[in-house]
Amino acid sequence: MRRRSRASSKPANAQSRKAKTLKAVRQRSSSPAGQETEVARLTRELSEAQEQQTATAEVLKIISTSPTELQPVLEVVARSAARFCEADDVTIFELDGQYLRITAAHWGAVPQDVGARFPCVRGHVSGRAVLDRKSVHVTDLHAEAEEFPEGSAFARRLGFRTTAAVPLLREGVAIGAIVLRRAEVNPFTNKQITLLETFAAQAVIAIENTRLLNELRQRTTDLTESLEQQTATSDVLQIISSSPGDLEPVFQAMLSNATRICEAPFGNLYLCEADAFRVVAAHHDSPAFVAARTRNPLLRPPPDAPLGRLAISKQVVQVADIRTLPSRDHPFVAAGVTAGYRTVLAIPLLKDDELIGAFTMIRQGVRVFTDKQIALLTNFARQAVIAIENARLLNELRQRTTDLTESLEQQTATSEVLQVISSSPGGLEPVFQVMLQNAARICEAKFGALYLYDGERFRVGALHNAPVAFAEFRRREPVFHPPPGTGLAKIVATKRTFHDLDITLDKGYVDRNPIVVAAVELGGFRTVLTVPLLKDDNLHLSPGGSAVYR
Repeated sequence: MRRRSRASSKPANAQSRKAKTLKAVRQRSSSPAGQETEVARLTRELSEAQEQQTATAEVLKIISTSPTELQPVLEVVARSAARFCEADDVTIFELDGQYLRITAAHWGAVPQDVGARFPCVRGHVSGRAVLDRKSVHVTDLHAEAEEFPEGSAFARRLGFRTTAAVPLLREGVAIGAIVLRRAEVNPFTNKQITLLETFAAQAVIAIENTRLLNELRQRTTDLTESLEQQTATSDVLQIISSSPGDLEPVFQAMLSNATRICEAPFGNLYLCEADAFRVVAAHHDSPAFVAARTRNPLLRPPPDAPLGRLAISKQVVQVADIRTLPSRDHPFVAAGVTAGYRTVLAIPLLKDDELIGAFTMIRQGVRVFTDKQIALLTNFARQAVIAIENARLLNELRQRTTDLTESLEQQTATSEVLQVISSSPGGLEPVFQVMLQNAARICEAKFGALYLYDGERFRVGALHNAPVAFAEFRRREPVFHPPPGTGLAKIVATKRTFHDLDITLDKGYVDRNPIVVAAVELGGFRTVLTVPLLKDDNLHLSPGGSAVYR
């Protein structure tokens, strides 16, 4: 008995059918007509493949040459999609919140504005492609009013029929869509849909490249700005530390850095004086504004001007164009308009919520300052307040130190005089000399004299460091009547200290009184401080009268 083969009959039948098919193809291809048809098909497919590769290469080329210019890349994508997919209209949308915004298009029968937005809803073909994250192909949108109500109405209004949409996917997330339209009912082929998906992928590459590069550039810009601001802040702090009591270089450094970083040609720093402002530092002020400020050093701006509003609110004030202010005819505002000022930013200087001054940054063009620039100026304002407070405290400390030093010098001088008095109880000459020496030193005078008064005349009691010519004159005429108009004559009349800034202007010198002339021309006297020596508030009852000279 013969054994049945284990092989199934199905493979044998399949092989038989395949052989018959190949035979039929060979028979068709062997004929001249069949060969021409096959060659034409292959030629057409090769041509289509070459065109698609050319289109892809063209898009990739422009992506590589314009990494930050998104618009021309998307326009090439739209143009290529319209050409190779044989569409009358191509639109590229980007997702913008709950809307789809047109970013590029190749318009045919359906003109639309770049930047226009449409709700991203399932009733639009583009919206459904985005929401479902897959391609959508509608043969006749006019006939799909129930499935696509918004899209069908839009298609009837603008006159297109066949529509295909492919989502723009970035890591599986839809960021937009590319849409093909035809004015007639003419479905797109599978090859055209596949090619459209390729164009969508290229659009995503372009969008992502642009986003990443712009983020990198923005980060670089931010780092550069941050470095500039830190450098400027460091410069100002260094000047504050090196000039603790001198505000002028601090203010100038602040204005110089602020105007440079904030791209403002002009800047001013004001300090408050009662209800007005006074400019204490300026950077490149215009001649017109300098002239106006010279005429009126104390500025009282109108309430609607930047400084006026700042004075009321104690907050940052920015005016895009001061020409639009109702008070533009006010002298203060008019001076700025004449100088070509347009955008003005005012930053308050606050100490414990008290307004002590303000910064103003000025541009001649209408261009508002950014939040980053305002933040920088606010930081400078805080530093200015610190510098002002440091200067005040340092000046107070210096004044206190000066007062203590003077008090110590006076106590030392008094101690020396008392010591001389105690050691020379009967000798007045050494006492007078010590008194004059200490008085001249403490009062920063070149020389001094002590005169004794007998009720009518003065006589020299002691001289300290007097010029030789004047000392000789006094020795020749030790006793004299007080010349009219001089300090000695006035303390006789008033019994009060008299400070004469320039005795050459006094009546005694103008009238050529010999004693006054000798003091000026032999002694070189100019500024004289005359102090009475009183007993029981009476000058003439006891000897009295002394003077120090510069």
